[in-house]
Amino acid sequence: MRARNSTLGPGGAAPTMAAPAMAVSVLAIPVLAIALIGAVTLQQAEPEAIRSRLITTAADELVLVQEVVVEAAVGEVWKAYATAEGWMAWSAPVAQVDLRAGGTIRTHYVAGAAIGDPGTNVLNIVNYVPERVLTLRAELNDRWPEVMRQDEGRLMNVIVFESLGDERTRILSYGVGYRDLPAYQDLMEFFIPANEGLFRKLKAYLED
Repeated sequence: MRARNSTLGPGGAAPTMAAPAMAVSVLAIPVLAIALIGAVTLQQAEPEAIRSRLITTAADELVLVQEVVVEAAVGEVWKAYATAEGWMAWSAPVAQVDLRAGGTIRTHYVAGAAIGDPGTNVLNIVNYVPERVLTLRAELNDRWPEVMRQDEGRLMNVIVFESLGDERTRILSYGVGYRDLPAYQDLMEFFIPANEGLFRKLKAYLED
């Protein structure tokens, strides 16, 4: 297992899509099935830090690991991901959440739009444990790069919620299923700073 540069700048070409950045990280396999060889060890983050790193597995796959600590109880952090009100508070102006295994999180990034209108983004809920883990898989359309559409069934995001006390929570996001290809390495230069920007919005909302 090889860890790569922990922070990639936005210098590469961005994908030709208008999809939410979190939905790209919203591409991973169930947390118990992450095919890493050995344990992923992250340095403990400072409370204000958002840390990103790429790990290459023995199967020549990339895992995008992103971590943030927020000054909020785990229950409040969970609501930000597991309820429509939570999503609309920090991520999208329109959201609909059907929280169950096999359910969906549907969002639209145009204020005044309706779920189901063109441009609706769909995240499938693969599995979840309340206030512990949420596994999501995005539905990809022709706005997404071809390499991602080819791998749609294997790209998911595992989000782990770790309580650090009454008013502090660590969020760990594992974006998995990416092949170790130049196309994905280029995409990561867009995904990483875009996801970090969304984490900043989430952190600001929860700590306000």
